[in-house]
Amino acid sequence: MQQTVLRPDRWQRIREFAKDKATPFVVIDLDTIRQRYRDMADAFPYAGIYYAVKANPDAAIIRCLDELGASFDIASVYELRKLLSLGISPARMSYGNTIKKSADIEFAHQQGITLFASDCESDIRNLAKYAPGSQVYIRVLTEGSETADWPLSRKFGCQADMAIELILLAQELGLEPHGISFHVGSQQRDIATWDAAIAKVRFIFDRLAESGISLEMINMGGGMPANYAPRQHDLAAYGTAIRRFLDEDFGDAVPQVLIEPGRSLVGEAGVLVSEVVQVSRKSQDALDRWVYLDVGLFGGMIETLGEAIKYPLAWDREGEGVEDVIIAGPTCDSLDIMYQDHRYALPDTLQEGDRLYWLSTGAYTTSYSSIEFNGFPPLQSYVIGEEGDL
Repeated sequence: MQQTVLRPDRWQRIREFAKDKATPFVVIDLDTIRQRYRDMADAFPYAGIYYAVKANPDAAIIRCLDELGASFDIASVYELRKLLSLGISPARMSYGNTIKKSADIEFAHQQGITLFASDCESDIRNLAKYAPGSQVYIRVLTEGSETADWPLSRKFGCQADMAIELILLAQELGLEPHGISFHVGSQQRDIATWDAAIAKVRFIFDRLAESGISLEMINMGGGMPANYAPRQHDLAAYGTAIRRFLDEDFGDAVPQVLIEPGRSLVGEAGVLVSEVVQVSRKSQDALDRWVYLDVGLFGGMIETLGEAIKYPLAWDREGEGVEDVIIAGPTCDSLDIMYQDHRYALPDTLQEGDRLYWLSTGAYTTSYSSIEFNGFPPLQSYVIGEEGDL
């Protein structure tokens, strides 16, 4: 079995909990989330932490982070309703999705949301009409997608000159220009990408100051990594370097800073437990061995699309020999192949019924899993780890 990214005692607790459960499912360890939040707060003492709810909207995770003092980044009114039902104050939420219906803007504003992201003129006009007087921050395009495992630069954001125009329009329409946001890509391993993004934000701040508008906030989004297969810096290295970039560009006048971590908070807390359904070859002489599991792209592993995210993997099967394999899911869709170019070396004695444990799967698994594609139900999730258990 490969070494895990969890503390040994937490890994053993998860395996003990999982042994009598029917696969596939994810086990989330709250103690790991608590530790990651504290690590994040230590690494970014200068930033407000807004958990990206979309990473994993489990109520137990939200309650845990609420108790720790986190704020929350929401992407829809559905997430808003969930947080309200859990007693989270709208004053601790930011509506970070730039794509939203006018009816959703109106509903969010009625519930007390006053902080909205935007990146286009039509949305600014909708905000002015349906959320009058709200604070608005504009998301700008950034470079660096080629060094992020899960890029986010094409769909969201606008160029710097348009961001300036939108801030001026927001002020003209009675909104409160509040700041600029960016996202350098999810699972971003090149810390230098924040340097260029912050420099772009400083340029926008200076241009708007010439027009008499003083912005107060930088929202740096997420991007800090979880511990997957490739190496990356730890959170402390990110926090130190980004603070240096802020100081270099803003000196003693660093504005309010927000971050929106998702996978870096909850990713490492999850273990997805799967079962081998078949092991086969395509011919008697084929070199490639195919391993089919009861979970795949449509069951919560969508971030293996293009083999973007490479999760650490563990198993129970003993044996000295290992062999590179192709790993695929159970559905009748030819897209449902998780790893074909990136090969995992699994025991050559692997057989039907064996369990594989996918580590660092606490983020973007349950929230991505489909409903009844090929009849399979959504990915089951269990949460363990009360404060003080360990």
